[in-house]
Amino acid sequence: MPSPVLPAARWPALLALPLALGLAAQALSAEEPASAVFAGGCFWCMEEAFDPVPGVLSTTSGFSGGHVENPSYNQVVAGGTGHAEVVKVEYDPAVVDYAALLHVFWRNIDPFAVNRQFCDVGEAYRSALFPMNDEERRLAEASQAALAERFGREIATEILDFETFYLAEEYHQNYYRRNPVRYNFYKAACRRVERLEEVWGEEAGGLGGHPAAAR
Repeated sequence: MPSPVLPAARWPALLALPLALGLAAQALSAEEPASAVFAGGCFWCMEEAFDPVPGVLSTTSGFSGGHVENPSYNQVVAGGTGHAEVVKVEYDPAVVDYAALLHVFWRNIDPFAVNRQFCDVGEAYRSALFPMNDEERRLAEASQAALAERFGREIATEILDFETFYLAEEYHQNYYRRNPVRYNFYKAACRRVERLEEVWGEEAGGLGGHPAAAR
């Protein structure tokens, strides 16, 4: 008995089915990269802090939190723009999550410093979190409250809704790698490591203590 012949009108749909199933499987097996923005004082130092975290794909220095469009570095550090130096972290959510990035962030800043971080002073160097959705805001606020309870004092770090990220000049990108001598001199002069150890002890640096940050 001959096989039934399918109407020609149904061929395109049948031919497209394997492709559609394949694309759906890819979508389920791979998450799109995500991004998060953190202000922790000098953006050179924050790039160095996040780059080693497993699942972090890239870090970029820039500015957020202010009211001036496309500000220059000189404008921001002079004050009056409302912006802070920030780092944008691109990451793979299948490897590291926002909670783990918060863990690293806190342990690379002085959470008690107001409008400064280490030797850098001014609104441009304040610490801040920029959640991009309700869940990130919940996690940010919960982490801030946990630290306030842990240390028994107010946390100065701001939590601000993310609006816009402005890219910093090219010479700031990967500065700690491209200018290691100058960078290490600056970092040592600011006594950044020493202050982090005063606040965080063995947790300073942030790669330990959170499974998703260290795996």
